[in-house]
Amino acid sequence: MKSLVLALAIVLVSGLHYTTFAQGRGGGRGQGGGPPSGNPGMGRQPSSIGVDRGINTSSDRSNGRADIGRGTASDNSRGRSDAGLERARLQRENARRADDELNDHPGMAGHLHTTANALRSGYQNALLTNPDLSFGNYVAATRLGTNLGRNHPNITTTAILSGLANGRSIGRTLQDLGLSEQEARDAKKQAEREIKEAKKR
Repeated sequence: MKSLVLALAIVLVSGLHYTTFAQGRGGGRGQGGGPPSGNPGMGRQPSSIGVDRGINTSSDRSNGRADIGRGTASDNSRGRSDAGLERARLQRENARRADDELNDHPGMAGHLHTTANALRSGYQNALLTNPDLSFGNYVAATRLGTNLGRNHPNITTTAILSGLANGRSIGRTLQDLGLSEQEARDAKKQAEREIKEAKKR
């Protein structure tokens, strides 16, 4: 009887020891600081979180300067676009008026010793630099360049057009190019008379 009790005690102790040993090994495999194999993303921050946080907080960190910069760039671009459209509109409108005037006065160009196509193409080129230039001022500049260029080589059609593009009047431009106030006035009146006469042709 005593031997049977002793044998059962040995078996019980051995079973407890084995169970404790197995649990210890299982717990050891779960340690080591890494995430369990079934959840590889546990313990690590998703890569997208940092990127989103940087974009969303750029305005906060710069006290709104990032948003202001983006808005200003858009406004500036729109302003340049609007200015370009306005220049193109002026060029088309003035070129159309020149065509109308040449059609209304078909003999004008010949009387001024040029051609309608020469006046038209020259005016269109001048509009690229000065969209506000009127056709009347362009024709006057061509006449003044022809009339004055003989005795004043620096007074050319191109020089007069440059003065007009810089906001000068024809009379002021002629004075800048060396004429006296009276000479500029007389030259301008002569050109106006010639153009008026040419329109009657």
